[in-house]
Amino acid sequence: MFERKDIAELKKDIVLDVELFDSNLKLHTRWGTFSPRALDDGTKLLMKYFSANIDDVCLDLGCGYGPIGLALAKHCTRGEVHMVDKDFVAVDLANYNAKLNNIVNAKAYLSDAFLQVPSDIKFNQIVSNIPAKVGREQLSIILYDALDALKPGGVITVVTINGLKDFIKNNFKSVFGNYKKIKQGQKYVISQAIKQ
Repeated sequence: MFERKDIAELKKDIVLDVELFDSNLKLHTRWGTFSPRALDDGTKLLMKYFSANIDDVCLDLGCGYGPIGLALAKHCTRGEVHMVDKDFVAVDLANYNAKLNNIVNAKAYLSDAFLQVPSDIKFNQIVSNIPAKVGREQLSIILYDALDALKPGGVITVVTINGLKDFIKNNFKSVFGNYKKIKQGQKYVISQAIKQ
């Protein structure tokens, strides 16, 4: 346990300098957000093997403080990136980090999965670092909503712990009718499906 004298320091933002998707980003984060001390290995693996076109319209589902969505926005210079999270602190940090990095084609907003995502927007890419504790019910909601939110030919790409590989594979095949393993590392696997 920390002592009272440590609390003021613990309340300060943690500042990360990261390179993702060939972009350098300065990111503010805080204790209580996902992976505040450093980028997690799943995000690093995902962004190492991810691809996008410069005019893609993307959704970062569960954006946290914004590393994936902001790196995508810097790449998709003629597109736009929507970032959603159900944690208001994460959303505030993602928007702050967008301004800090002079990124104007990305915005974060509060949403439990797709609940607040405008239904008239259709995405080329949906990307997510899915939490290990995602249940069957929530994953089913997410995948069917993703299917509806993607343009024909649109792609959903997720990174999960290896223990969820078969779970994701079976659910992608059930909802999308296809599945592709992009890369498997020691702890994480990148899975993808296409809306046909």
